[in-house]
Amino acid sequence: MVASKSAKGSRRVVVLGTGGTIAGRAAQPGDNIGYTAAEVGVADLLGGIDVAGVSLHAEQVAQVDSKDMDFAIWQRLAARCTHWLEQSDVAGIVITHGTDTLEETAFFLHSVLRSQKPVVLTCAMRPATSLSPDGPQNVRDAVVTAATADARGVLAVCAGVIHGAIDVQKVHTYRLDAFASGDAGPIGYVEESAVRSVRAWPSMNTQWSAADMDAISRASAAPRVEIILSHAGASGAIVDALVQEQALEGDAAVKGLVLGATGNGTLHHALEAAAFRAQEAGIAVLRATRCTSGRILPKPGDALRDAGSLSPVKARIALMLELLSRQAPR
Repeated sequence: MVASKSAKGSRRVVVLGTGGTIAGRAAQPGDNIGYTAAEVGVADLLGGIDVAGVSLHAEQVAQVDSKDMDFAIWQRLAARCTHWLEQSDVAGIVITHGTDTLEETAFFLHSVLRSQKPVVLTCAMRPATSLSPDGPQNVRDAVVTAATADARGVLAVCAGVIHGAIDVQKVHTYRLDAFASGDAGPIGYVEESAVRSVRAWPSMNTQWSAADMDAISRASAAPRVEIILSHAGASGAIVDALVQEQALEGDAAVKGLVLGATGNGTLHHALEAAAFRAQEAGIAVLRATRCTSGRILPKPGDALRDAGSLSPVKARIALMLELLSRQAPR
């Protein structure tokens, strides 16, 4: 479904819909948790949204509860972003998205898109049918951000705060201001239809070659990468089971493991021993800290790679893309 709202001489912002709470409906207006996500079309979400000097074009890419986001949708979304970013009259893109996996989609797009134009993900913590929905203001703020002349990179806008894709995390289950950027802090704020940046806009990731990007876009499925958490009393049983499964299931078997490590990348000794066995069996292993702030500081002699400041869910995407890139012709 495609819809447009245009004004002569305006900057064009394309709004891609993927579903989520922002597109949700509840039986009662006072119910902000018992709703069904992904029911309202993106064109309808733009009703009443008017930003001076901006033309809007809406396209429905997916309609899912973001807890069910998957690699196939990411591929479609990246392809549509690439298409629109290549249009000279498009200033930027807004993506309406559920909050649960917004940070993962943002990081994926940061990793694979090459344009310097802004791509802004936005969301809502209340459904569209709420007595006081937060979605309309978030969409408007995202459009303002996407149309800002010097804005760039993959961003997330929620509750008037602009976050970068590398740092943003959902940190609260219910409040309207549900996202934070840890040590890095926000990129800026949207204040009465004006963007106030407080640190530099992020640049797109350029680590992948054209061949890498082709392998990522054409892949029929993502390599299977699982996340396992280290904790008091952890064992290596799950890791060992995955190693055995690798021998039995071929292409469907696990190809990578992200270990949600404690503190500065530490692992329970039993889990660490199993991780070494997995690595010796050819499974790629990456440590990512469970902590919501800070980064893993590597030590000389570390036998398991670390993901720096990436959270476990973002480290999973980074490892998945790395494994996909290995399929590219050299």
